[in-house]
This record gives sequence, C-alpha cells and structure tokens, in this order.
Amino acid sequence: MKYLIPYCILGYLILCTINSQAKSTTQLKENDSLNMEAVKNRPLSNLGQSNIAIGGYLEAHWQYYSTEGESKGHQFLLPRMSLFISSSISERIQFLSEVELEDGGNKIGIEFAALDLQLHPFINLRGGIIMNPIGAFNQNHDGPKWEFAERPIAMNQMLAATWSTIGFGSYGKFAKNQWVYAYEAYISGGFDESIIDNTEGKTFLPASKKNIERFNTISSGLPSFTGKISIKNRKIGELGLSYMGGIYNKIIEEGEEVASKMPLHIAAIDFNTKLKWGTKIITEIAYINLETPEYITPEYGNAQWGGYIDIIQPIYRGEILNWKQSVLQLALRLEYVDWNIGKMTQYDNTIKGEEMWSIMPGISYRPNEKTVIRASYRFRRDYDFLKNPGKNTGGFTFGISSYF
Repeated sequence: MKYLIPYCILGYLILCTINSQAKSTTQLKENDSLNMEAVKNRPLSNLGQSNIAIGGYLEAHWQYYSTEGESKGHQFLLPRMSLFISSSISERIQFLSEVELEDGGNKIGIEFAALDLQLHPFINLRGGIIMNPIGAFNQNHDGPKWEFAERPIAMNQMLAATWSTIGFGSYGKFAKNQWVYAYEAYISGGFDESIIDNTEGKTFLPASKKNIERFNTISSGLPSFTGKISIKNRKIGELGLSYMGGIYNKIIEEGEEVASKMPLHIAAIDFNTKLKWGTKIITEIAYINLETPEYITPEYGNAQWGGYIDIIQPIYRGEILNWKQSVLQLALRLEYVDWNIGKMTQYDNTIKGEEMWSIMPGISYRPNEKTVIRASYRFRRDYDFLKNPGKNTGGFTFGISSYF
C-alpha cells in the first residue's frame, strides 16, 4: 500500500488544482519546453499523408587516449544510432518510441516505447517502456544537443544513462506569469542485485542495463517509484529535482522469503540557463544511497555522488562555407565522481578512495541546429579504493553527430 501513497497525494493535488490551472495552462509558449519533454520535441518527418513520423540521430567519433603512458592507439567508434518513430493515433492519443543501435550495431535495444493519453495539460497518462526521470541527462541525452562527444561520466557510469523500464504514470505542466511548473511520477521496474555483483568491483548501477529480463520481471517483486518536479523561469533558467527509490534485491523465491529488503535511493538536481550575452550553463549532481548485505566487501559502497558542469560560449555566429546559420563555440566540462563515500569501518578513520575528477575543454561547430562537429581534450585523474597515488589519463576526441 505504501507505493500507492505518492499517487494518492498526487491525485488529491491534481483534483484541487485542475480548475484553478485551466487558465494558467493557456499561458504556455513554444519556448517553454523542458528537459522532461525532450522525447516529444525531436525533429521528425511525416511519412506521406500518414499519421506516422520518423527521425533519428547518429554519433561517430575518433579517440586517442593514454593512461600513464599506456595507450590502445587510435580508435574509431560508432557509439550509437537512434531511430525515432511516433504516431498520432487519434486526438490526444500518441505513440512515441526510440530504438537504439549501439557499438556499431552489436547491441539493439528499445529505449522508449510508450503510449500517451493527453487528458489535460496538467494530467497526461503514460505507459510502456519509459525513461525514468533521474536528473535531466537521462531524458535529454540526444548526441546532437551536446558540445562533447562523450557523455558525462557521473550520469553515464555512476547513474545509468538512458535507463528505461516498464512503467506507468502521469505528467503535466502549467505556466503562470514568467514561471513554468511541471511534474512526472511513475511506478515501474527497478534495479537488480548486479549493481553490487559485477565485474567492475564496485557499486555500479549501469550493470543492471545488461539484464534484459527487467522488461519482463522485477527482481524484488516490488515496484519502484520515480518522480520529478521542474520549475522554469523564462528569464533565469530551469531547475529540476528528481528521485527514484525501491527495493533492488530478490526477497521472495518460490513463495518464501529468502532475504531482507535492500532499499536503493537516488536523488538528483539539475539546472540550466542561458545568460544574456549567450553563455550556456548546464549542470547536474546526483546522490545514490543503498543498503548492502553484511557479507559485501567495502569495495561495494553504499553511497556515491557525482556531477558535472558544462559552460558553452558562442564566439562566432554567421556564414561559414555557405552555411548561413553557423555557430562556433568554446566549451568546458568539469566532472567529479566519488564512487564510494565514507570510511573503511566505523572504527577506522581511513577514507575510502575510488574517486575521479576530469577537466575537458573543447570546441564545437554547428552548421545548423541539427548537426554538430566537436573536438575536445580530456585530462582525468583516478584514485583507487585504497587511495593510492592517482593515475592520469589524457586524450583527444573528435566527432560528429546529427539528427536525420
């Protein structure tokens, strides 16, 4: 019953506010889109006179990295190609989907496939394969939108970027004066015990992405809850607060209880703004806390945190090589992750290591809004679990990405 409490509260608030917001929703403008609406705001092309639209994007890049003088040499990568298919089934009923081909086509997965029923701008129902709104990047991750070929480490390797599960919930938004308010709330599947039983040798949420059974069964047998609130001021920027929580371990087998419940909690805050002189700032910070069994070694920690900040500055707008809407930009990304917060034991003052920080300056060129050519250099320093002297990694990345 406790998993219904958030929805009972949400339902009550919706019923109390729907009448008062009827006029407010009419104040929504075209530029009021939010990170949580990224899946609905992609460039698509209709197939003839049908109600089906398709689109997608491609990413490809070259890398050269070395760690303490050791390198794998030059690498050419096609990390992903995504295909979008949508259909306006009837008035206020829409199907949206994203199919991603990763690693040159070696992996094929459905990242999003959901049916939306639009009852009211403040009440929309969604069910199917959803992208849980953990932070902003998990939903607004399309390659052509970013000035760096590589995804933020904290969002991609601490959190599980493009994490999706089977679920059902609601979303909506309204505007008043200079403010836009929005929410999302879902019950869905969740993570499994691979987050503390994996080849990474640490607590690692992305390990659950390999388990395709998550689309058929929930490891714990109990649903997870995910919720997000976004607030946007048209002159200042957008702030998002999100949470996901649930039980990740198997607690029942063949009708009998085999283990105690191990909860997992994830919280994230994201913010983006555009200053009056054109500078863009995008940032996100996340925190993970989970309970681990007594037999787990301390390398598998029960708390992690990390984040990033991107600062993008346009330095030229105008015609380049006959592309009249070109934009040339400088960019800087700062990143930090602590994979294992805390001390070895409650009696030992030795602080756990397993930390990483990175500085990545870059430059990007956009001949149009849908296409980006980008280059960057990363300097990264990693500390192991015992906090031995850190290892330095450095390297270049050059890549292209475009919607089609």
